[in-house]
Amino acid sequence: MALAETKSFTGFPKEFFAFFRELAANNEKAWFEANKPRYKEVVVAPCLSFIEAMGPRLAKISKHIVADARPNGGSMFRIYRDTRFAKDKRPYKENAGIHFRHALGRDAHAPGFYLHLEPGEVFFGGGLWMPEPKDLAAIRGAIAKKHKDWAKLTGAKAFTDRFGGVGGEALVRPPKGFDPDHPAIEDIKRKSFFAMREGKEALATSPKFLDEVTTTFADAKPFMKFLCDAVGAPF
Repeated sequence: MALAETKSFTGFPKEFFAFFRELAANNEKAWFEANKPRYKEVVVAPCLSFIEAMGPRLAKISKHIVADARPNGGSMFRIYRDTRFAKDKRPYKENAGIHFRHALGRDAHAPGFYLHLEPGEVFFGGGLWMPEPKDLAAIRGAIAKKHKDWAKLTGAKAFTDRFGGVGGEALVRPPKGFDPDHPAIEDIKRKSFFAMREGKEALATSPKFLDEVTTTFADAKPFMKFLCDAVGAPF
């Protein structure tokens, strides 16, 4: 895949991670409101620049994956935590998340590519987080029926080198209706399906980051296509 430069994104600024380190030590409304202009400058602006730069690159991987660079309601997750039913009442997330959703998906419960940026924890890749029951059943059924295809794509060198295998929370026991001795039972037991690569802050702040993310997403393409095919979404 050609990685021709399309937008002037040259990596996240070091101030990006510095902001989240300070937020973690001052996770309260007064501090955030006082630092909101800084948040917009060193977090929101580079995230939107990254999303915009990824747009044409994603289009070469799948025309059904959306890069939406709006500051609200787009590919960038809100920083505000939903604390209504949580014991943890910290009002703000201490990381930035970018989710390139499938055009048919309204939320995170749809196949998509994801980037997580947090001091000391950077990872990116593709997958499906906690799909709805009917989609989960469809994916499990597809893995069971096409387990040789599944094994071939998840065992491919580009996939294992990049991701180390499939990730995602799993059941302790096989789901009802599936043979416990099925060759793909460990993946059938999953409740989420991820192919994620870990990175470092130094990579995220590098001009090489855009190409690294693009290549990683491209290596996840067969995996993503399998998931999309299973739930009846075009890829």
